[in-house]
Amino acid sequence: MASNKGPDLRRYMDKVLCLKLNGSRSVTGVLRGYDQFLNVVLSDAKEDLKGGGGNAIGQVVVRGNSIVQFECLGLVDRQKPKAEMGAVGKAQEAS
Repeated sequence: MASNKGPDLRRYMDKVLCLKLNGSRSVTGVLRGYDQFLNVVLSDAKEDLKGGGGNAIGQVVVRGNSIVQFECLGLVDRQKPKAEMGAVGKAQEAS
């Protein structure tokens, strides 16, 4: 029986994300939280309008099954955090 831990979005925390939602909608904001169902919490969120403008909507929870795509608009550290490296990574780091 496989365990389902859900997505690992830790490297995207506190980064600006652009979420494409079903219905040709789009929201941009700073990722503040998520869960195993990909429900996400964005702060300083803005609804992106087709005409180029946007509506500021503040803090928002976006249901995971409505997210089609997400894009990080900032730089992301591609390395795993040191706490996840384990004994092998720590041994390599020490040498």
